[in-house]
Amino acid sequence: MSTENRIRFSASTHVGKKRTINEDSIMALPDQGIWVVSDGMGGHTGGDFASQTVVESVAMLPAGLEPSELIKALRGAIGKAHDTIVTEAEVRGGGTIGATVVTFLVANGHFAAFWAGDSRLYRLQSGSIEMLTTDHSVVASLVLSGQLTWDEAEKHPQSNAITRAVGVGEHFELDKIRGELFPGDRFLLCSDGLTKYADFATLESVLASQSIETVADTLQQIALDGGGTDNISIIVIDIL
Repeated sequence: MSTENRIRFSASTHVGKKRTINEDSIMALPDQGIWVVSDGMGGHTGGDFASQTVVESVAMLPAGLEPSELIKALRGAIGKAHDTIVTEAEVRGGGTIGATVVTFLVANGHFAAFWAGDSRLYRLQSGSIEMLTTDHSVVASLVLSGQLTWDEAEKHPQSNAITRAVGVGEHFELDKIRGELFPGDRFLLCSDGLTKYADFATLESVLASQSIETVADTLQQIALDGGGTDNISIIVIDIL
């Protein structure tokens, strides 16, 4: 699938300083205009299985689909990953295995994103940052009711408690956002291993000042310098 917009991107994923295995998975399919970040949960064997299942399911999408077909197929691929993870959890004895996901798709001058959990999509436009997703988490309700800001929510004792994930629960839902692309837009997909350490002001400053060649590594280093207690995954996409 061709896109009307020329695109450049950079990506990084890091185990962090405290974990022994990276339970995050990232994927870029620029020829199809798709990028994915998935953050696994469920321990060493469970979390990485879950996040890898998500990205592998998306990677199986056929090439050459029309945009409307591709959006439908992307949703279906994540739903298939959910079913696979649920079955695997049952095989392993019923423990919780799951993964957050945020996907980004571009076609014909527009974007679409699906997400579940607390992996996020941000947009930097005209030097100003905006969070386009809304976390499925315990603290998100406090933010939406005006009791906390997103930055304050990262420091809340229940900041890691998510309420929706691929592979968890009988009824799986994805949230979706669509929008128009403009030259100069910069998008960030990331796991919470970054947002634990980079508030809105930090993200805005780095995204506005760093080149596409250095921006992902710079953000990763901020998370590592802050403590690196979690896996860190970052994809930055520039609309040229």
